Amino acid sequence: MSESANTAQPAVPAPFLLRRLHSLAGIIPIGAFLCIHLTTNASIVWGRLGHGGVETFQHEVNFIHSTPFLLLIEVFGLWLPIGFHAVLGFYYAFTGSSNVAHYGYGANWRYTLQRLTGYFGFIFILYHVATLRWGWTWLPFASGFDAHTAASSTAQAIQGGADTSALGGFLIGALYLIGVLALIYHLANGLWTAAITWGLTISAGAQRRWGFVCSGAGLALAALGVMAFVGFVTLDLEAARQTESRLHSEIVNADTPQIAPAVAENNTTTNQSER
Repeated sequence: MSESANTAQPAVPAPFLLRRLHSLAGIIPIGAFLCIHLTTNASIVWGRLGHGGVETFQHEVNFIHSTPFLLLIEVFGLWLPIGFHAVLGFYYAFTGSSNVAHYGYGANWRYTLQRLTGYFGFIFILYHVATLRWGWTWLPFASGFDAHTAASSTAQAIQGGADTSALGGFLIGALYLIGVLALIYHLANGLWTAAITWGLTISAGAQRRWGFVCSGAGLALAALGVMAFVGFVTLDLEAARQTESRLHSEIVNADTPQIAPAVAENNTTTNQSER
C-alpha cells in the first residue's frame, strides 16, 4: 500500500458537518441580524437624548429599507438560514432526550432551555414578521398592526391599538418581551455550545471562560431588548405618526424630480427667441 494511501484523511461525516453548519447559521447571519435589529430598536430610547427617539429610529429603518437588493438579502441572507437552522434544530430537539427531571445539573437545564427557547422563538419570529411585515391582521390580537409603518405601528402593537383590546395589548407586550429574551438566551447559549461543536473550547477552563463572555453578551443584548421595549411602551403614538409622516414626505419630495426650474428656463428661452 502506498504512503499516500496511508496518510489519506477520512471523509467528514455528514451529521458532524450538518451540526457545524447548524451552529454557524445560528450565529451568522441569524445572530448577527438579531444584534443589529436590537440595536436599531433601542435607538427609540437613546434618540430621545438627541433629535428625538422616533426620528432616530425612523432614519435607521429608512436606511435599511433603502438597501439595494433588500428582498434578495432577506431571502438568501435571513429566511433560508432561519429555515435551515429551524428544521435541523427541531430534528435535533425531537431526537434528543432531556434528563433534567433525574439530573438537575446546570448543563441539563441549559439543554432544556435551549430547546424551549428555540420553539418559542421560532413562533415569535413568525408572528412578528407576519403582523408587522406581511400585514396579517387576522392573527389573534393583531388587528392593531399596520404593516406600512414602523415606529408607531410597533408601539401600537405593544400598547394596544384602537382596534386591539386592553388584554390584547397586554398580551402583545408580554409576547414581545418574552420572545426577545428567549431569542437572546438561545443565541448566547448557542454561542457557548457552538465553540464546543467547532472544537474551540476543549478544556473545562476554556469552556468556563467562554461562558463568562457569552453571559456578558447575553446580558448586553437583553439590556438592549428591554430598552427597546420600554421605549415603545412609553412612546407617544400621535407624535410618532406625525414624525413618521413628515419623514415620509421628505423622502418623497427628495425623490421627486424638480421640473419647475426647467419649465421656467424653457419659458424664458422661448420668450427671448420671440423678441
